[in-house]
Amino acid sequence: MTIRVLLAEDQALLRRAFRLIIDSADDMAVVGEAADGLEALRLTRELRPHVVIMDIRMPEMDGLAATAEICADQDLAGSRILILTTFENEVYVAQALRAGASGFIGKGIAVDDLLAAVRTVAGGEALLSPTATRALITRFLAAPDGVPAGTPERLSLLTAREREMVALVATGLSNEDIAARLVLSPFTVRTHVHRAMAKLAARDRAQLVVIAYQSGLVRATPNGT
Repeated sequence: MTIRVLLAEDQALLRRAFRLIIDSADDMAVVGEAADGLEALRLTRELRPHVVIMDIRMPEMDGLAATAEICADQDLAGSRILILTTFENEVYVAQALRAGASGFIGKGIAVDDLLAAVRTVAGGEALLSPTATRALITRFLAAPDGVPAGTPERLSLLTAREREMVALVATGLSNEDIAARLVLSPFTVRTHVHRAMAKLAARDRAQLVVIAYQSGLVRATPNGT
């Protein structure tokens, strides 16, 4: 399958650089470019890309608002958002997670890392590394203003093993890491994680992480790590 990518970035030079990189890969292609959030929303609805690489600061509609609109539209469930960020503003990262973004990349990302990030998100996984994002998640997603009413009851849908898997996913562990810790096969872990996602109506692992913190299944520690 060719991964269809939409670029949403207001800097034309940066869009061109990303296009050259992505189009150089045999398994992906840029299907459109947007210079602002409104255009990104319109083109996502029109082109149905697998991945939208979304800048945060753009004119007309910013990337966070565009992400929220796209992720709230059930017809666009097949389009996943990869946010462009320098990790300088942790609040933006938390807001993007709540809006439904599947991952984050920096504008100075290496070529191989960019392509790997697109493949990861297109495959339904979240680009959440323990070193880059765990502190952001624990610091902001457990805040009271991010907890919707009745969220803890959603966990009653899960088996004890599925709850355990969700808690481990929320720490930033990959399926392989969880499998090694619990002495299970990666396939078994993947099955439990996917079942938990289905029961909780989570688009991907990023939303699973959000639910874990919002529900209180995983809590922030006093030092935010």
